[in-house]
Amino acid sequence: MIRITHPFHGAVLNHRHGQAADGGLRVQVRGEAPLRDRVLVNGQPAHREGHEFAAEVVLHAAQTDITAAAEGVRGRAEHRVRVVWDRHSRPRYRVSLDDNSFFLRDIAAKGYPSLFDCFYLGGLRDLHRRYGTKFTVNIYYTTGADFSLPQFPDRYRGEWAKNADWLKLAFHAHADKPDRPYQYASADQLLADLDRVRAEIVRFAGETSYAPPTVIHWGMLQPAAIAALPRRGVRALSGYFGPTPTGWDVNYLFDDDRSDYLSRHDALLDFATGIVFSRVDIVVNTVPNDQIVATLAPLAESPDTAEIMDLFTHEQYFWDFYPHHIPDHFTRLETAIRWVTEHGYEPVLFHEGFLGGPEP
Repeated sequence: MIRITHPFHGAVLNHRHGQAADGGLRVQVRGEAPLRDRVLVNGQPAHREGHEFAAEVVLHAAQTDITAAAEGVRGRAEHRVRVVWDRHSRPRYRVSLDDNSFFLRDIAAKGYPSLFDCFYLGGLRDLHRRYGTKFTVNIYYTTGADFSLPQFPDRYRGEWAKNADWLKLAFHAHADKPDRPYQYASADQLLADLDRVRAEIVRFAGETSYAPPTVIHWGMLQPAAIAALPRRGVRALSGYFGPTPTGWDVNYLFDDDRSDYLSRHDALLDFATGIVFSRVDIVVNTVPNDQIVATLAPLAESPDTAEIMDLFTHEQYFWDFYPHHIPDHFTRLETAIRWVTEHGYEPVLFHEGFLGGPEP
């Protein structure tokens, strides 16, 4: 039995994971094989130490197959993984805001002269002006009996369009409740809800303000639903990939191996769908302001988590009528944005290019 243990199948590798060589990226390959077997990695002999083997491979293409072959008394066996070289990668961050509906209800009810007279959008615009931050605002179709998207007026279309380069609206779910609405839902149900929200966004904000979703409410989907999302332009999905006593959660129902990998790495490409999955680095509404830097700083020390910062929070905590209102929520968000800005991270939108960067 031979097994490549590093890199992982679907790994997204960048300049932090190797050395420039011959117009490519030289990376290390490690694995395990029977003691006396001769091991070749992409046709070249590997170094052996006990059951372990190591070799180097130079990546030249956007995607590269790495094949380890063991030959011995048991015959020949192979293990193959495919990796992605994010050759044009640069340090970047994105901000995603989940569970949005209150600000739309507020604007519809108050009829402000400007969208940004709503304190929530006004606060986001202030952060954009100070730091250049781009925001993906993930919205519900309805808040319940008192508001749904068809009630939102289309008279702000020009203002939406004027700010569409940094402020995007995306589908999140039909509504906040029930929890985990798509964990056992069919692909048809998910796409129907997505199409309904998209149609309303285009109606009242225009095509340029719409973005394909990068976060689905609760981050739990059936495999068939994930496979259907690229038909709606989905190229990236973020989740927590967090361990629990019974397994993993907010992990798109991934298996243990992929969930464990994503709990410790920025990204993983699912070749079957072409969707790249990203690990959320911080949920701002769960971290006190004086701990935000301490949460982000260690991530910048590891090549596996340093290149992309996925910043995340929820709309409801900004509003003083919400039972769990966080008075310093904007302060926390600015602390996170200021830190990544000061450390050389550029603002991006994950639905553009490859996690906001140029295509590999």
